[in-house]
Amino acid sequence: MKKIMGKVLGTVILVGALCAAGGTKEATAEVYVNINLGPPPIVVAEPPELVLVPGLPVYFVPQLEFDVFFHAGYWWSPRGNTWYRARAYNGPWGIVNKRHVPAAVFRVPHDYRGRYEREEHIPYGQWKKQGHDQGKRHGEWQEEKQEQKHGRGHGHK
Repeated sequence: MKKIMGKVLGTVILVGALCAAGGTKEATAEVYVNINLGPPPIVVAEPPELVLVPGLPVYFVPQLEFDVFFHAGYWWSPRGNTWYRARAYNGPWGIVNKRHVPAAVFRVPHDYRGRYEREEHIPYGQWKKQGHDQGKRHGEWQEEKQEQKHGRGHGHK
């Protein structure tokens, strides 16, 4: 009986000591919620001016603080490690795998804004009217314009 009383008394003392030690601290519970919504949406509120990157069939939008390019009938924009693509400057934008981004867009120099900001700014309406939105480069449009004006090749009088 002494053994049982000793075990019970020992358990009570142990539980009391644990309660006394733990009772001085408040129990806290913390919950962290992290919802990654990705980068801010790509918003180009009004038709942008464009600048042709010399030597490449790629245009960029100079008045935005983030990268937006036009090439081969699509608008392209990298945001972190994610690339977005759209048929129109104002979207809708969809995520595209990096391997589907054209090589010409990757060849745009990192310092393109500083290097080419002074190149000709083409208002969107004029740019679209010239057929650039169909993937034509500025030089191709100039050549077509000359052909229409003067004629070229066999059969023209």
